Amino acid sequence: MVAKLNNIGQITIRDAQLQDATTILGLMLAAFAEYDGVLDPPSGAHDETIRTVRQKLKRGGGVIAEVGGEPAGFAFYEPVKELLYFGRLSVLPGFRNQGIGAALLEHVEARARQTGVAGVRLGVRVQLPHLIARYERLGYRITKRMTHKGYAEPTYIFMEKRF
Repeated sequence: MVAKLNNIGQITIRDAQLQDATTILGLMLAAFAEYDGVLDPPSGAHDETIRTVRQKLKRGGGVIAEVGGEPAGFAFYEPVKELLYFGRLSVLPGFRNQGIGAALLEHVEARARQTGVAGVRLGVRVQLPHLIARYERLGYRITKRMTHKGYAEPTYIFMEKRF
């Protein structure tokens, strides 16, 4: 567990367990609701289920951020080749811009260093340039532009931070 204190109180980061699947799904759907009908193609987060959440936790893992004992955000991670893939970062709207996303990412980066992988990889939609810029400020670099099936232009990018 990692705890940080900021202006919203103490942020506690803990490893997610299979029994957290319902909480994780609720956090993800609430956090990604603003993108419903906005992203093209739609985010796969809207298709997640308790079953897919549990599968992702078994393949890699997840971390949950709590503020005052209440879930405020989470993210999945899983090993992919020589990197740790970080995905579905979800922070409830009322807790955004308070350091929760950064704390989750720091936890995943620490886990990656502990496991000896070369770095962390994440995917970001091209339609969300503010997120691309945020990850660049945190030391991530664009490594690959990808296109969803049926689209002519890139729709998402992979970014990596190597250690």
